[in-house]
Amino acid sequence: MKVVHFLVAILALASSVAYAYDPSPLQDFCVAINDPNDGVFVNGKFCKDPELVTAEDFFKHVEPGNTRNPLGSKVTPVSVTELVGLNTLGISLARIDFAPKGLNPPHTHPRGSEILIVVEGTLLVGFVTLNQDNNRLFTKVLNKGDVFVFPIGLIHFQLNVGNVNAVAIAALSSQNPGVITIANALFKSNPPISPYVLTKAFQVDKSVIDYLQKQPWYNNNN
Repeated sequence: MKVVHFLVAILALASSVAYAYDPSPLQDFCVAINDPNDGVFVNGKFCKDPELVTAEDFFKHVEPGNTRNPLGSKVTPVSVTELVGLNTLGISLARIDFAPKGLNPPHTHPRGSEILIVVEGTLLVGFVTLNQDNNRLFTKVLNKGDVFVFPIGLIHFQLNVGNVNAVAIAALSSQNPGVITIANALFKSNPPISPYVLTKAFQVDKSVIDYLQKQPWYNNNN
């Protein structure tokens, strides 16, 4: 009986891991469409009639991002929202442009791991592990051609430590990995988080929290 219980536990764990990622497609493609009258609902999107699918449904041109903002960086996502042919394929990417000293601030992707390659410039990248692992910080300076992986759900960042522009391409293991920018989520939530909660959490004076909640907190993913 103990063996049976053990096997059931293993199967339950395997099932939970399997459903932690995008489900596998059951057809060659499922091009997303917004009109429910012309498709079938699959995985959060309606599928376009396969007979009407064209090469354009799998194509997108990505321009360099405008880094003239407070962060000095711009993320240009290519998820299922921007490229409908990605629907059910379980992948997406983003182009990240950096001005000198530009920062892609600490953030997480709740539904996908990320692998990043530097196309131009030099980046300092890093991620922080869970509380159970004492929030260890892993960092690395990357140059052109270098690759780094950020595990799913962990807080991570990229900083241009060079004196010239930098460009990186990030691939993600979800058609819609999502993003939570830590500063924006904490200090620009709608409605605002109680200053008492943040004062207690950060162990600072309320005036510090009041100041932080009044900041514009630019979002480089928009």
